[in-house]
Amino acid sequence: MKNIITTVSGVSAVVHDDPWSMPGEDDSGNRDYQIVSLERLLVLAESGESLQKLYGVVLHPDDDPDILLPWLDSLPLIALQFPRFSDGRAYSQAYLLRARHGFEGELRAVGDVLRDQLAAMRHCGFSSFAVREDKSAEEALKGLEVFDLIYARSVSTPQPLFRRR
Repeated sequence: MKNIITTVSGVSAVVHDDPWSMPGEDDSGNRDYQIVSLERLLVLAESGESLQKLYGVVLHPDDDPDILLPWLDSLPLIALQFPRFSDGRAYSQAYLLRARHGFEGELRAVGDVLRDQLAAMRHCGFSSFAVREDKSAEEALKGLEVFDLIYARSVSTPQPLFRRR
């Protein structure tokens, strides 16, 4: 997977050696870490295979994040799909996973991910971003640096601005 930006301890950077591969990506690199579809994850879990540190899962906008509750402690990564720039359902999924269910692993935005969305995504709980292939990740990184102040409370800033004074 290319064009990855990740945030660790509040610092964002472009990742050049991301170990994760999405379903349908070229696996010629023989990657150890695979992001699988929800359907594939359910088959793996039913077969008794250990999910810890080997698999991530991708959720589409229509998928209910509650279905992942039994595996939240063992999933290292959940990718949330943005099929279009204007489809914001993954923002709600991210907020639910972080705020309601306490997911502490990596939440990755994938699909039609653009610079203008990154700050809002981070405030909803995303910790990494797969920027659209036709855009520059270095340029998109500026979207996290410029738009940092938020007035309302969020996953990344639990207190509203008037309480932070």
